[in-house]
Formats: sequence, C-alpha cells, structure tokens
Amino acid sequence: MKTQNLAVAVIAFFFTVATNADSNDVPVSRFGPDDTIGAINLLTPEKVLAAAKLIKTGKTYALGMVTGRDTPAYPPRTYDIVILQPGDGKGETQGTNLLTGNDDLLRTWIGIGSQLDGLAHIGVDHVYYNQAKAEDFVAPTGLLKYGTHDVPPIVTRGVLLDMTSVFDKPMLSEGEVFNTHHIKKAMKRQGVSITEGDVVLFHTGWHSLLGIDNTRFGAGEPGLGKEGAEYLTSLNVVAVGADTWGLEVVPMEDPDEVFPVHQTFLPRNGIFILENMVTAPLKEDKAWEFLFVLGQPRLEGSVQAIINPIAIR
Repeated sequence: MKTQNLAVAVIAFFFTVATNADSNDVPVSRFGPDDTIGAINLLTPEKVLAAAKLIKTGKTYALGMVTGRDTPAYPPRTYDIVILQPGDGKGETQGTNLLTGNDDLLRTWIGIGSQLDGLAHIGVDHVYYNQAKAEDFVAPTGLLKYGTHDVPPIVTRGVLLDMTSVFDKPMLSEGEVFNTHHIKKAMKRQGVSITEGDVVLFHTGWHSLLGIDNTRFGAGEPGLGKEGAEYLTSLNVVAVGADTWGLEVVPMEDPDEVFPVHQTFLPRNGIFILENMVTAPLKEDKAWEFLFVLGQPRLEGSVQAIINPIAIR
C-alpha cells in the first residue's frame, strides 16, 4: 500500500511539474493551427446585427487621441511630420487653373498615440500567437505574418467599465491594479455584463494627465492585473483597452515580470489590445455599452496601427 501511495505521489508530482512547465508555453490556437486573426473569429454577422441595435441616439465618440510631436510615447518612439508642396516645392501654381496643394511626409513609430497591438507585438521567448516562431515571419522590411493590414474590421458590442467609480476617485494612481472582483463590481454598479465577442474598455482617468504632467503619464500607470486578464479571457472577449498607454498596471504586480498581461492576451489567446483610448466622454454620458467600430490603416507588414475607433450609441 505504501509503495502504491508513493507511486501515485510521484506521478502526481511529475504531472504537476509538467503542467507548470507547460503553463508558460504558447498553445496552438483553439481556432486551428493555421489561424492568424485570433479572437476576431468570434465576430459573426449575428453579433454585428445585435450590436447595431445598441444605437439609440446616433451620437458618435472618437476613441482615438490626437497624435503629434508632443504625444507621450514609450521610449524611444517619436513622431515627426513634414508638409511638402508638390511640383517644384516652392508653392508655385500649376496649370491655367492655378492649382496649388500640399502633401505630407510622416516619419513615425507606429506604436504611438491611440494604437492597436497586433498579434506579432508580444511573444514568449520569441514564440508568438499560434506557436509562430519569430525567425519564420519577422523581417526588417515588414512582417510576413500577423501584419495589422490583415486584421478584419472589428464591429461589435463595446463595453466601458468605469474604474474611477469602483475606486471612488477621479483618477487611479500609477501601480494601482484592478482584477476580477473590481471588474465584477463595475459591471454590477453599471448594470452591464460582458458577453462573447465584446470589446472591453476601462476608464481610469489617466488621460487627464496629458498636457499637464506628461512625464508622470509615461512613467507608470494604473491598469489590469494578470488575474483580471485571465478572467476576461474566460469571457471570450475580442479586444481589451484602456485610457492608458499600456493597458496593464505599471509598476507590475510581480517586479520580475515584464508586461505579462500582454502575453496573456496576444500570444496565448489571440486577444487584441487597444491603448490610449479616449474614454472620458463615454464615462461622462454613462455610455456603458455601444456599437464599437474599427477599421485600422492597412499598412502592409505593420506590427501595430495608429487608430481612431468609433463608439456609436
């Protein structure tokens, strides 16, 4: 009996070790080994039609911030735009109709301002969504796979969760984390639920620092914790975003980890991330659910995209 118990204990031990070891691996996608769009597979025509019924007033909200030279960005990201006049560059008229005009030359990092994080943005030890290895698809001239130009339009139900009400303050502090019980409390207070295929946005008040204390804005942030990310994953959401530059809490819950929430969402579950969303107008109107519409710029081979999603209620 003792021998049998010992054998069972040994088997249980190695099973636990194996399970823990595998917990850090990037799995094969539940949508199949060839899938490249992740949780967007959950969006169906029926989901779009149901979300469209949320429109009651026709009011629209721009969820993207204005991006410029002074926009705080994760180092070393920068933005620079130059206006050029066509022709000889001196602004001289062309033709008998005296045509004049302007073009623009943009030199920028794509991950600046309001942005979509594509599935190739974050990996685990050089392994990305659906077990894709960096060596097989990451090229200096553009991604060979998972480029944001291939992300289908995201049209679905959007849900805003107001963390400032949960924490009873106008703005959460850097390093202040919210997890499952905070999410559930917000849903109960607001009378909303999260359903499969939703886009979930969090309002933390962090954008109120923009133009006032940009240094503090970029040095840390309140945000989602690992356990809360796992909970949202269990609800089969398509994308998660916030009015912060990185969605998850900084400093992080575990000082030895770097952006673990990004790893939960992007490589392990194919859930897209939306950063620097403008949520204050929605919060002011108590627009807790709405039609969410995103058609990102289709820049071939891009890892991220500068975006301006629209909320309609």
